[in-house]
Amino acid sequence: METIYIDVLIVLNIYVNYFLLRITAGLTHSPLRTGRCIWGAVFGSLFSLTILLPELGTVIPLLIKLGAAVGIVAISFGIKSRKRLFINTAAFFAANFVLAGAVYGVYSLLKPSSMHFRNASFYIDFSLLVLVVTTAVLYFALRLIRIITDKAPTGSYRVYIRAGKRVININGLADTGNILVDYFTGAPVIICSEESFCELTGKKLDISLLPKGFRLLPCRAVSGSGLIPVFRPDEVLICSDENGERKAVDAMIGFGECGGKAVFNPKLLKI
Repeated sequence: METIYIDVLIVLNIYVNYFLLRITAGLTHSPLRTGRCIWGAVFGSLFSLTILLPELGTVIPLLIKLGAAVGIVAISFGIKSRKRLFINTAAFFAANFVLAGAVYGVYSLLKPSSMHFRNASFYIDFSLLVLVVTTAVLYFALRLIRIITDKAPTGSYRVYIRAGKRVININGLADTGNILVDYFTGAPVIICSEESFCELTGKKLDISLLPKGFRLLPCRAVSGSGLIPVFRPDEVLICSDENGERKAVDAMIGFGECGGKAVFNPKLLKI
């Protein structure tokens, strides 16, 4: 007789959904706040309760899974546009299928008594270590695939940065040479000029007296190494001058020598 503990089921799915959302954000380079990610994961965990229902066949669980994916993505990433909602949902759904396929493969081969699979949901009376290692491997594997498949786009861009009520827009430059990332969050850093700092804060740049929310990040360039001030803005949009397409991206903003442009890694534009 199968024994399923609802608390373990919910916790397991919150954890898995959280990492699947992080994988989705990494695949689509979409901004994802921690709070929204947690709420999306909690909402998605409720659909895991379908495992307690009688066998529903194939189509109904698939439709439930699809509806859940749309809801989870809308909560986590917001609805910027139908296109972005579709892309993020497709990426999240794909990540789910990769994980579910791996789990079902283990279930089919080993038939472990601690694992139950029904209605496109699974339950594991899990070892925390095994769960952490499994999700970590999946996360880094998909991020590695993303790094390998990223190619530099061409064209001219405008970068819109919002911090509170202040909004600035700067000529953007897609440059694969900008590989700077924030050590704490792993987010790419867009480098802007000191003039942009003044426009955003209303103050002159002084690294010994930075506004609240700013901190210093080690940076290495051709001219040498040093520290640059960085912060996380409320919103960053990259707009193509060629087709007008706009994309919200998850990035930090740093200030240093950049030729008066917002220099960003072109991988931010992928998907």
